[in-house]
Amino acid sequence: MSEKKPENQLSTWAKFSTIAIQMGGTIFLGNLLGSWLDTKFETTYLESTITLLAVFLSMYIVIRGVKQLNK
Repeated sequence: MSEKKPENQLSTWAKFSTIAIQMGGTIFLGNLLGSWLDTKFETTYLESTITLLAVFLSMYIVIRGVKQLNK
């Protein structure tokens, strides 16, 4: 087997960091949206519900990204 070139490893690390940033951004925006909807509709459950959905969505994005990197 041949070893990966350093440039390729750097590219892989950059892709992993991008996945992490996307995950954090998705959860943050989900929380922000839920908070705004709670204020708009005067409820108390939308922030936690939408944040939880954002966590699941971000996990899906991470799994899909890792699968693409392994190809």
